Amino acid sequence: MLNKKTLEDLQVQGKRVLVRCDFNVPMDENRNITDDRRITSSLPTIEYLIENGAKVILMSHLGRPKGEPNTKFSLQPVAQRLSELLNKEVVFAKDDKVVSENVKKIVSHMQDGDVVLLENTRFRKEEEKNEEAFAKELASLGDLYVNDAFGTSHRVHTSNVGISGQLPSAVGYLVQKEISVMGKALENPERPFVAILGGAKVSDKIGVIENLLNKVDTILIGGGMAYTFLKAKGYEVGTSILEEDKIDLAKGLLEKAKQKGVKLLLPVDITIAKEFKNDTDFRVVAIDSIPQDMMGLDSGQETIKIFSEEIKNARTVVWNGPMGVFEMENFKKGTEAIAKAMAESKGVTIVGGGDSASAVEKAGYEKEMTHISTGGGASLEFLEGKTLPGIAAIDNK
Repeated sequence: MLNKKTLEDLQVQGKRVLVRCDFNVPMDENRNITDDRRITSSLPTIEYLIENGAKVILMSHLGRPKGEPNTKFSLQPVAQRLSELLNKEVVFAKDDKVVSENVKKIVSHMQDGDVVLLENTRFRKEEEKNEEAFAKELASLGDLYVNDAFGTSHRVHTSNVGISGQLPSAVGYLVQKEISVMGKALENPERPFVAILGGAKVSDKIGVIENLLNKVDTILIGGGMAYTFLKAKGYEVGTSILEEDKIDLAKGLLEKAKQKGVKLLLPVDITIAKEFKNDTDFRVVAIDSIPQDMMGLDSGQETIKIFSEEIKNARTVVWNGPMGVFEMENFKKGTEAIAKAMAESKGVTIVGGGDSASAVEKAGYEKEMTHISTGGGASLEFLEGKTLPGIAAIDNK
């Protein structure tokens, strides 16, 4: 665990505590929240502060309003959902400026244990530029600052980095859990340590592969990025997704794995189709038999068996990126099989946010995982071994 102050290091009784949460939740066209996992993940921190008599002021972004007020991205529905979950009123400080005389007045009337939610921090163009003047405005509302938004910790924004320079700070329970579970897996894993990497592009995962080659025993590569590796090994990949300019890099990574004694496994069979759509004809072929006019859209049965076996024997498993086009009914088998194998594993199982997290939830296995990260981009950078600015900016113990 990084040596950062945590909630328990702060005296919060009677204090105004500004908490950066990640309430960037999906909504339907009627602005109903369709998945509230990010809201429920923040409850332990909020409840601790309420119970310990703090005045709790929450802030978050939602979507990409491009620095302008836009009712489509208002946090009003989040305030409503939070009120239901906490069983107490969460006052929504509706103000397009985020901080104003009106908002200051709302905050000045707070009693200990009250909760206020500010409007979307991205309604201000200064937010994404990490401008000091906006940081000072936000800081004027609070006495202490808590970062509980792991999902945005890889961004240098006013509401996570800028504000840390203005107030005494700590990390919340969610961030603490993210960095301790993933940190331990990377620094001191129980072995065998297996990493599963998928998703469309090798280019998104280069840093992750480089970093994990120094830490894991086995890497399983699936999804769209596998075709660049298969091409590097001389296979025909047909019309499958391929990053031509990354073939040499893939060769280098295969070589590096060999030198370090890391087992790097690629698919041995593939589910192929003519077209990129669900209701097209498909069949499974060995990887040396992909026709020139067809594309791979999922792992085959044999690959699933080999990958599942590796996961079953592992003591630590980290997964980031789907094994195929899991949004399509006919091409989700590989991804679901990984989720199932991890759910049945006796080891520590960590899912690195984004599509992998949705796949696990869709398949109904989220309760079986040790940890599902709330941040796709942030967890990737963490797996790359990068320092996350939103966490680095927090006061040390």
